[in-house]
Amino acid sequence: MESILRFLFALHGHSRAAFGFCQLSGLGPHLRGMTTRSKTSAGSRELPALSGSLKKLAHEAEHCRNCDLWRNATQTVFGEGDPHASIMLVGEQPGDQEDLRGEPFVGPSGKLLRNTLEEAGIDLKKVYFTNAVKHFKFEPRGKRRIHKKTSGGEIAACRPWLDAEIAALKPELIVCLGATAAQGLLGRAFRVTQHRGELLESSLARYVMATVHPSSILRAPDEEARHEQQAEFLADFKKIAALKL
Repeated sequence: MESILRFLFALHGHSRAAFGFCQLSGLGPHLRGMTTRSKTSAGSRELPALSGSLKKLAHEAEHCRNCDLWRNATQTVFGEGDPHASIMLVGEQPGDQEDLRGEPFVGPSGKLLRNTLEEAGIDLKKVYFTNAVKHFKFEPRGKRRIHKKTSGGEIAACRPWLDAEIAALKPELIVCLGATAAQGLLGRAFRVTQHRGELLESSLARYVMATVHPSSILRAPDEEARHEQQAEFLADFKKIAALKL
């Protein structure tokens, strides 16, 4: 079994292929604790198996140099929340405010997300907030820093940290916020538009669900569209609240 997994790692250079294989074959739990390879601009490097408490992982992630995003970011933005939280929310990457404060989901998108959770009746103490990538990727425009989409290589380089968070937290439910997070965890073929709000079976957690990223609601073309998208976003989280995790 282990030889099969190591073959997949060597063939593809990172853990996504092996995770996709394991989701189909039921071998997902065997991935945890194994060494994972991630590609960087300088080639591939070996990362040791990451394990331990979330606090310890957060400290270790401060020194991560597995891709080049750390060079321009202010700091690593690791996940945050109760170490016994039953719900894990995974976004794409920290934004400008998150990068400055060192906390996930504290900017405009985070405010919308947290307000929606509370309106749906979800206790924020039961939620762990994190991102697929732990550094802010941006391009400067004057005095502003504008979000820039992360690459597949950057997501793969950061995947060991996300896997370690999942292993440490052992959430009942993982919610992927947006296509980047969903495809990073569930494979490139996954489409949020086709499976939004569905409770999916996965080796990652008891339930996995995908919905839009709150930033997409803030980019709505007008107030009517924004109101409609907020209502749909709320409906997704009310479905989660009904699970009573």
